[in-house]
Amino acid sequence: MLMRTDPFRDLDRWTQQVFGTVARPTVMPMDAWRDGDEFLVELDLPGIDPDSVDLDVERNVVTVRASRPELDQDRSMIAAERPRGEFSRQLFLGESLDTDRIRADYRDGVLRLAIPIAEQAKPRKIEITRAGHEPQAINA
Repeated sequence: MLMRTDPFRDLDRWTQQVFGTVARPTVMPMDAWRDGDEFLVELDLPGIDPDSVDLDVERNVVTVRASRPELDQDRSMIAAERPRGEFSRQLFLGESLDTDRIRADYRDGVLRLAIPIAEQAKPRKIEITRAGHEPQAINA
């Protein structure tokens, strides 16, 4: 016989939705890495409408917000395990990144941010001149 309500199971589901689990966290799972002169970030947002994704930058803090609509209350759900509602995540970036030139792309449920390394943070050579000698390059 199928049991319709189990208060302990309902409590367990509620705590998993609020606090998340290792397999299904309530935050947006993220990968981040450096590739040449860019810092790349990918955030998983499966099933999220691209129009609900909002990206804000203030100084060196990037905030990503997204929402998945609540379920229709008229449905008699058998299972409702996907998190619903508002999601947000903040990324605190170092001063060496150029937040004015961030690019964002949302494809196949993955939001990808490409953040260029700031010009002043890139390695460069400085020439030293001495009287009577040729300039000598030193790596900085």
